[in-house]
Amino acid sequence: MRIGLVIYGDLDTVSGGYLYDRMLVAHLRAAGDSVEVVSLPWRSYGQHLTDNFASALRRRLRDGAWDVLLQDELNHPSLFWVNRRLGRVRAGEPRPYPIIAIVHHLRCSEARPAWQNRLYRWVERRYLRGVDGFIFNSRTTQGVVTGLVGAGRASVVAHPGRDHRPVTVTAAQIAARAAEPGPLRVLFIGNLIPRKGLHTVVDALAQAPSGARLTVVGDADVDPAYAVAIRAQIARLGLAGRVELLGAASDEALARLLVESQVLAVPSSYEGYGIVYAEALGHGLPVIASIAGAAHEIVADGQEGFLVAPGDAAAIAAILGRLSGDRAALARMSQAALARYATLPTWAESAAQARGFLSSIIR
Repeated sequence: MRIGLVIYGDLDTVSGGYLYDRMLVAHLRAAGDSVEVVSLPWRSYGQHLTDNFASALRRRLRDGAWDVLLQDELNHPSLFWVNRRLGRVRAGEPRPYPIIAIVHHLRCSEARPAWQNRLYRWVERRYLRGVDGFIFNSRTTQGVVTGLVGAGRASVVAHPGRDHRPVTVTAAQIAARAAEPGPLRVLFIGNLIPRKGLHTVVDALAQAPSGARLTVVGDADVDPAYAVAIRAQIARLGLAGRVELLGAASDEALARLLVESQVLAVPSSYEGYGIVYAEALGHGLPVIASIAGAAHEIVADGQEGFLVAPGDAAAIAAILGRLSGDRAALARMSQAALARYATLPTWAESAAQARGFLSSIIR
């Protein structure tokens, strides 16, 4: 197959969505398909909307020698009108190829002022109605899109793989780690942006009676103002000695932290899937996640971890206190996490599922 892929910026960008796209591209190329990446520059949302009037972009997409064009749904503001000018779905106007959107989660699903989400919903709905099919990262994402534009278009749910990072701990090591004395070692992994909920974890740490310690891995340059607010929050709550902000970490450093930590806490206000949760399960870490989004497809509340309401610092504080004081419970949940990890699909399995779907589209 000859495949095009539209993304913003660099395919090596550090995020779960870009990892998904990157792993899919690697699988397609390994299977003998050609994949041409069409990179659009990162700009503001309003500037992205003006891309729809750029004749150069329209010509580039119109003239692409592809059997199918993939578009990361993140690019919807740049494409919602361009796609329609390439030909209309179900309107009898031929396109040079089918357009398939890779949907990780919708921007209008995130927590923000209602007026902003009304704008995003308007644009996303028109984008989604203008494509020929979907690759979804979760059943939750599929349900959200169906609720917005209805059913009827071809689609497949191909969950992210579990094995991006090799598992380097054994069940015996996990049991020994849970029993180690001292403060509970909590890990947060994610870019420092409000949606990931780091501020909630910091509040919970201040409320928890256990003296837990928190290590934060994530790029602080994505939202500098939020990073400044987090540092001020840590200082205001007197947590400077219990919170370590590492910034972006190498793969080796992150692998070490996953082995050494005892709990992962990333209570995002919304995740379309949450690859970090799967990575944590593979290292035997019980996960504290949010009831919003698709975390429930990975973590069963009370078994491999806990699902809390977005922003509920008191609930997280109670969980940290419980796991700190009951190391037997921590050990049981850690083993359950490792067992749950083994049931999740591999990247090879998920990417093969997506490739099979694309093959069926172009026949």
